[in-house]
Amino acid sequence: MREKVSLVCTECESRNYNASKRSNDPNRIQVRKYCPKCGKYTLHKEGK
Repeated sequence: MREKVSLVCTECESRNYNASKRSNDPNRIQVRKYCPKCGKYTLHKEGK
């Protein structure tokens, strides 16, 4: 089973992307993605 989570930019705190992960995985997702609000590639973490 997979659960949908949103990815939050660490610099501007905007929610830009949605991702899916396994529901039994205790680790949070961290990915470097492009933030259109910042205009650059930043670290995006899994939001609540």
